[in-house]
Amino acid sequence: MPLKIFSFSSLTLFITCLILSILLIRFGKTRTHRAWLGFNLSVAIWGLGEFFVSKSYDSVSALKAWQFAHAGGIFIAPTFFYFVYCLCELKYKRIIFLIFLQGSFFVILSILNPGQIFLSQTYILLDSIHYLKSKGILYPLSLFLWISIVFWGLIEFVIFYKRAASVKKNQLLYLMIGVIIGFAGGITYFFPMFGLRIMPLGNFTIPLYCLIATYAILRYRILDIKIAITRTGLFIAVYTLVLGFPFAIAVYTKNLLLGIFGTDWWMIPLILMAILATAGPSLYIFLQRRAENRLLREQKRYQDTLKHAAIGMTRIRSLIKLLTMITHIVTKTVRISFAAIYLHDRQTNEYALQVFRGKNQAPLAALSLDSTLAKWLTDKREPLIYEEVKRQMQDSGDNAFKALEANMRLLNASVIIPILLDHTLTGFVVLGDKLSGQIYTPDDLSVFQVLASQAALAIENAQFYEEAKEMQAQIGQAEKMATIGTMADGLSHQINNRFYALSLISGDSIDTIKMTDTTGCSPEVKAMINQIYSALERIQANVMQGGEVVKGILKYTRKGDEGLEPLTIDQVLDGTIDMVQFKIKLSEIDIIRNYPQEIPKIKANLVQMQEVFFNFIDNAYDAIVERRTTLKEEGYRGSITITATPKDNVMQIIVQDNGMGVKSEDIKKIFTPFFTTKASSRKGTGLGLYVIRSIILETHKGTINFHSEYRVGTRFIIEIPLSGQV
Repeated sequence: MPLKIFSFSSLTLFITCLILSILLIRFGKTRTHRAWLGFNLSVAIWGLGEFFVSKSYDSVSALKAWQFAHAGGIFIAPTFFYFVYCLCELKYKRIIFLIFLQGSFFVILSILNPGQIFLSQTYILLDSIHYLKSKGILYPLSLFLWISIVFWGLIEFVIFYKRAASVKKNQLLYLMIGVIIGFAGGITYFFPMFGLRIMPLGNFTIPLYCLIATYAILRYRILDIKIAITRTGLFIAVYTLVLGFPFAIAVYTKNLLLGIFGTDWWMIPLILMAILATAGPSLYIFLQRRAENRLLREQKRYQDTLKHAAIGMTRIRSLIKLLTMITHIVTKTVRISFAAIYLHDRQTNEYALQVFRGKNQAPLAALSLDSTLAKWLTDKREPLIYEEVKRQMQDSGDNAFKALEANMRLLNASVIIPILLDHTLTGFVVLGDKLSGQIYTPDDLSVFQVLASQAALAIENAQFYEEAKEMQAQIGQAEKMATIGTMADGLSHQINNRFYALSLISGDSIDTIKMTDTTGCSPEVKAMINQIYSALERIQANVMQGGEVVKGILKYTRKGDEGLEPLTIDQVLDGTIDMVQFKIKLSEIDIIRNYPQEIPKIKANLVQMQEVFFNFIDNAYDAIVERRTTLKEEGYRGSITITATPKDNVMQIIVQDNGMGVKSEDIKKIFTPFFTTKASSRKGTGLGLYVIRSIILETHKGTINFHSEYRVGTRFIIEIPLSGQV
């Protein structure tokens, strides 16, 4: 019986490690995978050699089988240390070479075994197994080095485990449990060599070690170790009951059942096994849920909190309040080091930090829209875990993973959850490590994805509400301006009356001073009279200028009901510049008229065309000021060039500036009502270009096109029908 158990366990060890080696050849892509492949092959050779031992019928064949087994067994220590070297990113290249060199020496010594100085003889263990009895002179040295190398690898492993991040630490915990199980069983191989006549149990524990370790190496996002152990324990307990209880009935109550049921006694344990096998899965699921509910009570609690928070988010209209609430709930309930939310900023075309909650400083102010992280989240639409990304980077060496790892490191992110609306990446949530040191489980990530989906809708609602408020304010401002426009006639009449009164008063006062004899006045009085005279002249000059301003306003605000008439480009521009000079500083820019003096006239409405060019020049001036203050280019001076060229039956007019230009994502919205690229709503309502487009297309039956390059300039191209006159 011991021989059969030894033979079966050895064959199981060989087959298990051989299958794992094949899996590692198929799926392993990294140096760590190759190191673990070498370990599994070494163990497989050891298991196969033991199987040959179990089939040996004399000491000579058994000794040769042990020689074959040691060809693999000796390399277990070097391959294990090399695996630790790769996994823990150690810097012992020369030591690795020496470790494999000594291993190779003892393997050769084991195979050749001259004078039996390494393996000497066997003896009969448990009356059936030709077990090795160590008498060779160099075997103890080999064993000492083997144990020392394994022990050194374990120390390095523990040191690396202590400083590893939470996700990596969970993976290492699997490996550590496997190491304890495997080498604890492996030690039993040496007991019979030194006189302890007990069955070596390593063949039962080492395959389990190899399975656990291979699982942890090949899979990145693994279960919490407590859950894994609980599930395994429950599975063993339940199916031990399912299979063991009927077996025990059959063994211990056979005679009783034989007396009652006769030769059909075996039906009773068989029926019992069928019943238990049917109930087994349900029992396992029930116990698993109860156990996991107890183990994950805290996790379930905060997951339920997050789910309830997700439901109520859409009722919050303030964007800042919404984002602050999300980070507050996440950091408080999940207990993480920090949480940050980044949203797409249309002005800067970046993912800008909106809110941050945590003890440390915010990791990064903004992330480019073209960053690898943003593209990855848009394409993959799933959470990112830093440790997994880092592992993928090390495994594949792909530049995409290197850039992704760099982005996440800059953000100091442990996990990133995308905020997606349809197919658009609205933003993302950055989470730090859990304060408990636990990993983010798949259930955690699922809840965060639900939270992010609800957050996307809530953010859209809040943004829409804020934009609606802003648009309402702009509409109100536009209505005020329109009201002022309709009141222009009355206002200009009232203002002109005041100017006329001031002109009469100052004129009469000047005439009175001129007619007054001041020869008898003292020098002080004469000086005062001269000052009053100069002041009255300045009043008259300002009255005249004020009258021109009122005249220009009245001219600009009239609807132009007189229809279309032949106009020169100069007529339009002269009136426009007369008006625009009161809003902008003409001395800061150059307005260049790039067309010949004798040019055909256009068929247009003077007032409306002046409104068109007023907007062109006003917008260009703002863009020039923005470029000057933003880029601070040495020697930069703004210019607006108006080019006119007759083509067929139309006049093509190009208004080009060298201002800041428009961002590519805003070009399509440039003629949209209430959309403005100006710095604040005080400078623009977003109606100017919309009105211009209507004037050109509808009133004048022309065309208008727009081209712009950010930080270079903008060009408007309009075509107006010719009048047929020169």
